[in-house]
Amino acid sequence: MTTDAARSGSVPRAAWLIGPALVAGVAYLDPGNVASNMTAGAVYGYLLVWVVVLGNVMAWLIQYLSAKLGIVTGRSLPEMLGDRIGNRWGRRAYWLQAELVAMATDIAEVIGGAVALNLLFGVPLLWGGLITGTVSIVLLLVQSRRGAKTFEFVVIGLVLIIAIGFTYGVFVAPPDPAGVAAGLVPRFEDSGSVLLAASILGATIMPHAIYAHSALARDRFAPAGTPSPHRSRSAHRSAPTFGDESQGARIPAPLEELRGIPTVRLLRATKWDVTIAMLIAGTVNLCILLLAAANLAGVPGTDTLEGAYAALDAGLGPAVATLFAVGLLASGLASTSVGAYAGAEIMHGLLHVRIPLLARRLVTLIPALVILAAGVDPTLALVLSQVVLSFGIPFALIPLVALTAKAEVLGRFRNRVLTTAAGIAASVFLIALNAILLWLVLTGS
Repeated sequence: MTTDAARSGSVPRAAWLIGPALVAGVAYLDPGNVASNMTAGAVYGYLLVWVVVLGNVMAWLIQYLSAKLGIVTGRSLPEMLGDRIGNRWGRRAYWLQAELVAMATDIAEVIGGAVALNLLFGVPLLWGGLITGTVSIVLLLVQSRRGAKTFEFVVIGLVLIIAIGFTYGVFVAPPDPAGVAAGLVPRFEDSGSVLLAASILGATIMPHAIYAHSALARDRFAPAGTPSPHRSRSAHRSAPTFGDESQGARIPAPLEELRGIPTVRLLRATKWDVTIAMLIAGTVNLCILLLAAANLAGVPGTDTLEGAYAALDAGLGPAVATLFAVGLLASGLASTSVGAYAGAEIMHGLLHVRIPLLARRLVTLIPALVILAAGVDPTLALVLSQVVLSFGIPFALIPLVALTAKAEVLGRFRNRVLTTAAGIAASVFLIALNAILLWLVLTGS
């Protein structure tokens, strides 16, 4: 679809503006989400429903701010930070924590795909991890060679499979409305519920999705003929700018003109894009927890994916169990490709280094394959990986809120006061939860 075609405003052409958030939203439907929500429902019933709902509300704001940064500036969050962090060692330290977060994401996604292949076809976990990693490479090659739109179509197709796989069981065995309502009241029961709450939030508000969404929006709405930032940085370096260039606040002045689409219209469409993506992700995550709460609570062994699959098969029939496993497989395949995309963007933006895609993918696969080969409980590894992600959230969220609040970065599109206040409140809440979790771990509580 050309830029001229996008200008006319007909329904199909307006729909052309939708897509980046649906791809970034896959991060909210990865196997880590499945493990965290399934475990929460199986162990604590409806207790943590409020965490899923709150996480999804915060995720809407965060993903919109990330997309807005990429659209208005034509640059990703890692690129902005790579220029603004002047100290070389400080920039490397920031990259290291972001890279560890990306690797934790890979662990969850590859393990989830491996477990799904094992449940469906009896494939050994290590081979399942290799197959999942290989498919992710193919999806990334589609993105780099066929463009953002084709990549979006493939990922959105997987999202539909995920949605069907994880919501079908709720219609077969509906949850208790009174239990759901009680679960909306914020509270914890013990340190284990705090751990799972941090895991759910880490899986819902994923740092790599914050980094990736700004890059996806940048690439998706790049002016026709502009070289992809994944191949060249010259497009950003040569564009006329306004703002404080010494602080990395370059905003290509003719960007809106080159696109042929008003930035206001792009941002309006982005709000719809993020809303649709978060509605899908939130509904699916809630269905996973409710399915477990209604059917697996108190059932021995259902705090693991394998145990949950077996219990669903025995209690609700093979159709529900098989769709659950298919959804888990689609989740692993889609999310691992987006996670690898985010990791490449983090390295490119912060270190100004880009290594071959295949080499990078193989390196980031190693931790997940080591865990699978060592025989570590896959569900435990998934849940703990989400806790690691929750600790990486402030490092992505605080700079995002700060940058989008600055007039020299976004000009007239900077955050309103209430938006910035909401972003700060979300940051404080997440940091406080992580501090409580760390205290519980250190004190052995």
